[in-house]
Amino acid sequence: MSSKNKRRFTQIGLDRLIRLKWLEYIASQVLVGNDDETIISTLQAHLMNSFKSRNTNVRGSLNKTITILTKVWMRVPSELESFKITGLELLRHYSKKNQLIIHWGMVIAVYPFWAAVAAQVGRLIRLQGSASTMQVQRRLRELYGERETVSRRVRYVLRSYVDWGVLHETTIKGTYNAGLIFSVDDNRLNSWLIEASLHARANGSASLKELLDSPSLFPFRFQNVSIEDIATSSPNLGIVKLGLDNDLIILQNKAIQ
Repeated sequence: MSSKNKRRFTQIGLDRLIRLKWLEYIASQVLVGNDDETIISTLQAHLMNSFKSRNTNVRGSLNKTITILTKVWMRVPSELESFKITGLELLRHYSKKNQLIIHWGMVIAVYPFWAAVAAQVGRLIRLQGSASTMQVQRRLRELYGERETVSRRVRYVLRSYVDWGVLHETTIKGTYNAGLIFSVDDNRLNSWLIEASLHARANGSASLKELLDSPSLFPFRFQNVSIEDIATSSPNLGIVKLGLDNDLIILQNKAIQ
C-alpha cells in the first residue's frame, strides 16, 4: 500500500456535518454528466442558505463541506475510482429507499473515520441499547490520539447519523438510540456494502461472518447472503480458502496483511 493510500486510514477528514440530501444532490449532478466546475458552482449556490448564521464563517464552512462532498462522489482517491463508478450505476438503478445504503458505502470507503465512529456506536447499541457521545469520543481518542479535534469530529459524524435517520437523539443530552434499520436483500447491494467495508479496512480482508456482523454497518441487516453470491456479484472481491467455515473475502488488488 502506498503512503498516500495509508493516509486514508489515519486521517480523519470529516470536519463538518454531512447531510444525506447534500450527497444525494452532488451525486445527481455527477449522474447527469455535469463537469467539475459546473457541479462546484451549483453546489455553492444550492448549499449557501444552509450556512447563514452569525456564528458561522460562511465561506470557510461552505467550502470545507463542498470539499468533503466532492471527495465522496467526484474526486475520489484513485484506488476507489472504479468503486465510485459502480456506486453511481447503483444509484441510477435503485429506488430512493435503497440509496442511503449506497451513500453510506461510499462514505466509509473514502473516509474510514466514518466507519470507525459507526463501529463504536454499533457496539454500544448492541451492548446497552444506546450510545453516548462521551463513550464514542473516548474510544476514538484511543484509536486516533488524544486530540480535541478527534472529539469535535466525532460530534460532526454523530450529528450526521442523526440527519440520515440511523440514530435518534434521546431525552438525555448526548445519548442516542438506533434509528432506521435497512434490510439489504439484494446481491448487488450486499456486495457493495461488503466491498465498502473492506475498503475501510487497511488490510482489505475479513471473513464473511465478520463483515455481516460488523458494528460499522449497524443500520443494516443482511438477508440471504452466501460467500459465493458475494464473490460472483463483484469482480473486485475474491475468496481465500483457509479451512472449514474460515474463508476470507478480499479486495482483489490487495494482498492479505
